[in-house]
Amino acid sequence: MGRFTNPRDLYFGEGARHEVKNLAGKKAIIVTGGGSMRRGGFLQDVQADLESAGFEVQLFEGVESDPSVETVMKGAEAMKAFEPDWIVAIGGGSPIDAAKAMWLFYEYPEETFEQAVVPFSFPTLRTKAHFCAISSTSGTATEVTAFSVITDYAKGIKYPLADFNITPDVAIVDPELTYTMPAKLCAHTGMDALTHAIEAYVSTAGSMYTDANALHAIREIVEWLPKSYKGDQEARQHMHDAQCIAGIAFSSGLLGIVHSMAHKTGAAFSGGHIIHGCANAMYLGKVIQFNAKDATAKTRYAFIAKEVLHLAGETEDELVAALVQKIRDLNDVLDIPQGIKNYGEGGAKADASIIDYDEFESKKSEVATNAIADACTGSNPRQPSQEEMEKLLECVYNDVDVDF
Repeated sequence: MGRFTNPRDLYFGEGARHEVKNLAGKKAIIVTGGGSMRRGGFLQDVQADLESAGFEVQLFEGVESDPSVETVMKGAEAMKAFEPDWIVAIGGGSPIDAAKAMWLFYEYPEETFEQAVVPFSFPTLRTKAHFCAISSTSGTATEVTAFSVITDYAKGIKYPLADFNITPDVAIVDPELTYTMPAKLCAHTGMDALTHAIEAYVSTAGSMYTDANALHAIREIVEWLPKSYKGDQEARQHMHDAQCIAGIAFSSGLLGIVHSMAHKTGAAFSGGHIIHGCANAMYLGKVIQFNAKDATAKTRYAFIAKEVLHLAGETEDELVAALVQKIRDLNDVLDIPQGIKNYGEGGAKADASIIDYDEFESKKSEVATNAIADACTGSNPRQPSQEEMEKLLECVYNDVDVDF
């Protein structure tokens, strides 16, 4: 039996953020990030609309990129003191993900983080509050998904929390929030969205319901992301919708080892974080080469190349190679490096990485073990061994084709 779960209501288009004025309740807590929503006036809009609807409103600001367990627990404590019946998260993936996790610990203070990381094991939510998510970046689609990514900095591991309970009740996809998004953020979140769609389409948990969304998202993202990167407003509108339908695809269709590797390499090294969307962009082509050894996955990748993107190729192998090259071309256009060896301050042409190779090599085995154990690995079309995962990590560091 399959399952396809979405928010109860999804509002989209310019000005959609004002739909919060139609929520019904007494107290709302707004969770947001480092200040961009306030600088743009969007936070004030949402607060004013909620207050006009009769809500008492409290703000929880300052959620960091790659939110920590500590931030989640601090937010849950604020919610326990305020007792909201609506949690409204506005911003990029980080504040929305953090608010989802806060929601769990607000409703179940006795729950532990160790319990929460067990996939699809949450207790029933909505005993105290409902959840509204307003996205400001075009990539994570966390406003429509059953996932949240929280970082345990003590362990250097990003944990994907997965449960249909944390699918928001209301999702708001307002492209006006994206018009001032920096080009680099546009690139990284856009490639995150493309990875969502491609991984969902080859996932062993996929279905006709998720395939339809995944394929349309792939077509839209490949067409509009380069234009969005240059600041084109129409393209930003297309991308904001496309990343959302990619999220609808992967929330029910699940993901694969591109995300497993991105989760477990993101915070593992002392030189700095590997930004999630950038990691996905660097790893995606290599994982396609690895997964294409599976006959069903190969056929699906070839279908994307031929029927969706109209790439050249006569055989499935040629079409898969064309898809991998298309991803490399996108990375070049978006100034994203092709491998970790060039992940540095100079963009795609950086001649040195902030991730030291010796440290990478020393941690490779542990990172591989953690990636295999990641919640996203189980739905990957080809299950990697420890040795294969270590070899994959070598390939993504050194930008070497995968031939095993």
